[in-house]
Amino acid sequence: MTGMVLAQADHLTRAQLLADDPWWLILLKAVVILLIGPIMTIFLIVWERKAVGRMQNRPGPNRVGPGGYLQSLADAIKLPFKEQIIPDTADRKVYFLAPVIAVVPSLIALSAIPFGPEVSIFGHRTVLQLVDLPVGVLVILACSSVGVYGIVLAGWSSGSPYPLLGGLRSAAQVISYEIAMGLSIVGVVLYAQSLSTGDIVAAQSHGWYFYLLLPSFVIYLISMVGETNRAPFDLPEAESELVGGFHTEYSSMKFAMFFLAEYVNMVIVSAFATTLFLGGWMFPFVGLDSPLNQGWLPLIWFGIKLFALLFGFIWLRGTLPRFRYDQFMKLGWKVLVPVNLLWIVVITAIRAIRNSGGLTTAQILVGGAVVVVVAIAIAMLVPEKKVPPDTDSVPITGGGYPLPPLDLKVPPVPDRAAASKKRPRSVRSGEPAQVGSSDGNV
Repeated sequence: MTGMVLAQADHLTRAQLLADDPWWLILLKAVVILLIGPIMTIFLIVWERKAVGRMQNRPGPNRVGPGGYLQSLADAIKLPFKEQIIPDTADRKVYFLAPVIAVVPSLIALSAIPFGPEVSIFGHRTVLQLVDLPVGVLVILACSSVGVYGIVLAGWSSGSPYPLLGGLRSAAQVISYEIAMGLSIVGVVLYAQSLSTGDIVAAQSHGWYFYLLLPSFVIYLISMVGETNRAPFDLPEAESELVGGFHTEYSSMKFAMFFLAEYVNMVIVSAFATTLFLGGWMFPFVGLDSPLNQGWLPLIWFGIKLFALLFGFIWLRGTLPRFRYDQFMKLGWKVLVPVNLLWIVVITAIRAIRNSGGLTTAQILVGGAVVVVVAIAIAMLVPEKKVPPDTDSVPITGGGYPLPPLDLKVPPVPDRAAASKKRPRSVRSGEPAQVGSSDGNV
């Protein structure tokens, strides 16, 4: 009888293990999830500055700590003590609430990410995940898109044109690329037959989805850069156009909260890509029963994949120029969305043929690659619509040289000598100032 109980305990599902977690373990996981965001932000900022500096042949931050690696920690300590400057035209309640709305959803999304398999924490068996929801994929997508409300409200409540334009750009950007990101996940859901992040990782034990669904993986990578407002898609913050974008009028800790939201969103979309396409916490080319996929060791594999994707963000920022806004919208609506829809049709057809026993896995991969190549070739061969050049509304005369108007009348020069006599003389010690008029000269 005891042996049967132990055998049943050895085959508990992830949901059952999470349901048996005591309150102190749930609290511990929640605290760790909340700390991951700020710690990763401090590390990513200094890593990005050092890496971009190396790409640009300069040292980067080198003043605080050994090699300058404590610069972000010093900035995190400094920012709460900076002066808070609030514009007179700002809507104060919304102005203070916007950074919170931007940060909180990004921290919540981390709770549905599986960081590892079953482990033992203080003698209690559990999995390295806070919650494994049946619709975990939809929860992460929802949390990643809700954060844009904070950006839009920040732009509107600042009472300034530059933040407002940045907020509107961010809203259009998220709407455009959230659709492409959602469509790229459809193939993963069709193969895994589940919306649970834990089940999706387990379904990749016989093969990761990044090579089975390569077009979906590439589209997701492009979409995640656009959704996080990172270069070369950092149009809501374009310094050359909008000064600082939606956070132009923010300072002190509120400004830091927007930075926290941006880098936590980078961690979320990278961890989500690892879960959906790169096997999550699993080591490649081995089964779930391998010692490499048991205990705390898979947490290292998850971290390696995560930091590889995060380095991709840094690499893009250091190498690519910013897209023009119309080019950015064209990429989302005219390229990513149509290719996604075509790819979903191909996946559905391939799955139907495979279930009927008509094709092998190798034939499916070759057929999918041929379809993608043909689609790209057709898209490249279609001629673009040429925009006619703008015509001058005013005819140019004089052989192209500017000519002054014939009826030009120059106003007379004012008599400043007479006006200067009306100025009050300088006030000497003990003498009252004389009240007089001035012509405006100082």
